[in-house]
Amino acid sequence: MKIKHNKKRNTAFVYESLIREATIATLKNDIKRKNTALSIVRRFFKSRSLLKQDLNCYRALSPHQNLNEDISEKILKEAKLHKRLLDAEGLFDEQTDLINTINKELAPNVFSNFVPNYKTLATISQIFSDTTAPKNKILLEHKIVKEMSLPRQPKEKASEIDGTVYKLFAEKFNKKYENNLLAEQKELLTHYVASFSDNAVSLKVFLNEEIARLKKGLHEAKTVKEVKGDPTMVQKTERVIARLNEFFKPPFNDEMLLTIMKTQALLKEISSDDD
Repeated sequence: MKIKHNKKRNTAFVYESLIREATIATLKNDIKRKNTALSIVRRFFKSRSLLKQDLNCYRALSPHQNLNEDISEKILKEAKLHKRLLDAEGLFDEQTDLINTINKELAPNVFSNFVPNYKTLATISQIFSDTTAPKNKILLEHKIVKEMSLPRQPKEKASEIDGTVYKLFAEKFNKKYENNLLAEQKELLTHYVASFSDNAVSLKVFLNEEIARLKKGLHEAKTVKEVKGDPTMVQKTERVIARLNEFFKPPFNDEMLLTIMKTQALLKEISSDDD
């Protein structure tokens, strides 16, 4: 018999739904709702909370880790052990508090957000459940071990947060600034959208390289005849460089994103004029 999955009690699903909600709110320029969603994430998924520990158990069994099956089976065993050692009553109470907070501060429809890896999270939930029949549990564990052993997905898969999200963000920028996106702007957008689900790891790496490139380009731009001969343009260029230096400090927000995208377009224009 198929076990009904209670997604509101699936810690990983609720976490992904909140991240999704923050992303959607960003695209709609609803800063208040985005901040509310991220505030709930920070409040309930603190490092020592039971919810965060539970989330880590789910994450340990993520697919596409490029692990051999022997290692995957050992990780599965440890994840199940850690899950069993969690205070079940305490975790239930934290989940209840989280559900009530989402309903009150956001809306129940947050739980209807599309989460691409929902089926995998539901499978892991059944593995952790004491009510899953032994035979079914073994079959599900075998499936998860196989998925953990799959090769890592290419980086560009991050843009599948999904294609609609990326498209909406790109359209928003194009409408506001009336230009086509450059390749470097598309790459920045991809990392920014992905940052809501990977703790901004890929975004930070990209920004380190991209900001360094922009600063170097702007310093070189000051030697271009049209810029060098205009003290106002030199001063503005120096202000942009100083502003970019501030972007290494978290958190990275929408205003910073647009500033970098405009700087990318400006540098491209200066380079084209120079050529």
